[in-house]
Amino acid sequence: MCLAVPMRVEEIDGHRARCTGLGAERWADLMLMGDEPPAVGDYVTIHLGFVQGIVPEQDALEAQALFGEITATLDAAERGEV
Repeated sequence: MCLAVPMRVEEIDGHRARCTGLGAERWADLMLMGDEPPAVGDYVTIHLGFVQGIVPEQDALEAQALFGEITATLDAAERGEV
């Protein structure tokens, strides 16, 4: 299963965007966005290094929270707590 990670655009440099989310920072290609690129402050989904779309902030924050819950559950399972 593939997951597109929601991240916040912090900087745009030509056809690339520097994005942050879930404790990570990534540069992502804007090539797939065509004539409607994101702006600094927008939340976007990123998959395989490409920005795939702009998402509403609330949706992005909810998705990030779910990723956090999944990570916490996996960490607890690894420690034998689940």
